Amino acid sequence: MRRDRILLHVYCRQTYKGGGINRMKRHLEGIKGDIGSCKKVSHDVRYQMLEYLKGFELKKKAEKQRQEEMFSVPSTNSDLQEDDDVQEVFSSGLPKKPVLGKRKGTKLVDNYFAPRTTPRAQHGLKSVFQSKENVRQANMAIARWMYNNCIPFNAVNLVYYQRMIDAIATACPGYKGPSYNAVWVPLLRDQKKEDQLLVDSQRRHWAEVGCTLMADGWTDTRHRSLINFLVYCPRGMVFVKSVDASEIVKSSRNLFKLFDEVVTWVGPKNIVHMVTDNASNYVFAGKLLCEKYKTISWSPCAAHCLNLVLQDMGDMPHVDRLKKRPSKVTVFIYNHVALIAWLRNRPSWTDIVCARATRFATTFLSFGSLHVHKHDLQALVTSKFFVDNRLARESKAKEVVSIILDNSFWDDTNVLVKISSPLIRLLQIVDSDQRPAIGYVYKGMHRALLGIKKIFRMRKHLYKPYTSIMKNHWDKHLRKDLHAAAYWLNLAFQYDEENFCWKPIVNMAVLDYIGNKYDGDQENVIKGTQYFRDRIGSFDRDLALSTSKTTHPDEWWKLWGC
Repeated sequence: MRRDRILLHVYCRQTYKGGGINRMKRHLEGIKGDIGSCKKVSHDVRYQMLEYLKGFELKKKAEKQRQEEMFSVPSTNSDLQEDDDVQEVFSSGLPKKPVLGKRKGTKLVDNYFAPRTTPRAQHGLKSVFQSKENVRQANMAIARWMYNNCIPFNAVNLVYYQRMIDAIATACPGYKGPSYNAVWVPLLRDQKKEDQLLVDSQRRHWAEVGCTLMADGWTDTRHRSLINFLVYCPRGMVFVKSVDASEIVKSSRNLFKLFDEVVTWVGPKNIVHMVTDNASNYVFAGKLLCEKYKTISWSPCAAHCLNLVLQDMGDMPHVDRLKKRPSKVTVFIYNHVALIAWLRNRPSWTDIVCARATRFATTFLSFGSLHVHKHDLQALVTSKFFVDNRLARESKAKEVVSIILDNSFWDDTNVLVKISSPLIRLLQIVDSDQRPAIGYVYKGMHRALLGIKKIFRMRKHLYKPYTSIMKNHWDKHLRKDLHAAAYWLNLAFQYDEENFCWKPIVNMAVLDYIGNKYDGDQENVIKGTQYFRDRIGSFDRDLALSTSKTTHPDEWWKLWGC
């Protein structure tokens, strides 16, 4: 009751006394009768209340039917409502009788406990006395259904898997699964309504905090050029639509019209940033879009740019020659069961073949994976087991042994691992969904450039071939005022006085971005950034400074931003 009164206060600013939780939810859902309907409640809340009342009525009917089947007498308590002064308590094998419960409008006691199927939850009596064979049969039925329909095993890790099991476990004993027609038509229609309500709630959030529009172009197995449009905000990511752009992908003007159509649907004032591929036609279309909408910033995909940097480094002549040698070692080892079995008995051994996170970074990931096993491989080729084996006399084995025992090969591999490590770490950050990455791109590139220079002890003729590749992609595509402003506003860097970049170009990027992209009270925003920089007002609190090292920038600004 208390929670629903708060909802009434928020939406229609009225307070109702008396009645129970169902009366309040009828008010929110809009059912006329003993209480008026709320005119200001949002669509998603109204839909949730409607679904709750539907479920409550179905539960009452199923309980009444079960009682009649058990005792062959009509229920005398069917007129009791959830908001009465008594609650009905059932025990298996005994008639139901009303007992004293909570006051009106309070939730059932069971609602304060975790579901029985959650880990470490308290088990019910029925589950305690349940036969292990029955549980095994249920598990086998689920597994058999997955095997026969070729459902991937990782489907059990999805969030809706256990929710489905919970719903089935709480249904009546005679529950029958939905039919083909039910799944195809009414349930799909209901799911579409729920998804639409979710998108509508997200759109209201876009208007409050802004969002990022992403256009992801790719080619399918039928060689069609497809573009997926997605919108990201702190609450999550929403898929907008997928467009077959096979006929228009080569035209920048047509791409601009397509982008403009999606921007109009999302709302130009809601979009802060747009991200696309860095192909020339996408670049030009992005510039046209920014010229039309002054408040939108465009930049290419940071992950794609880093992949191209690693690709260009992998195509360098000496790297191209070197990457063929680890491939020979890996193929030879994994083609002989006896050799890989000997290596797996080593306590520190892990597989050499690395996961293909990206097709461009795989070369450098392979270098790193092989370098970790340097001593294991050298121990193998010098062991009595290998020397006495007939494989050691083969020509391929001799070539592999020469590679493994070549110290210059390991030295070159070590240099490439050190060069690529900061780029791969940055790639993992920008390609992750765990936190917003835009505030780390500027600093990540700066650290990578400085790290490469230190590897070669600041000798320009040695590090320039690598840094020139990075600067080419960074200066040409990825260096934007938006990235510099995000770096400046990232509290993890701003409050690190020893390592923060105080170059005038960073401060100018912040001022230029506010002056060119923000259409509100610019003086007030600049004043707020000065407070943030100088730690004035709410920014000087000890709690604000301590949480700056443990909180993501977007969450921190919600708490302490002005």
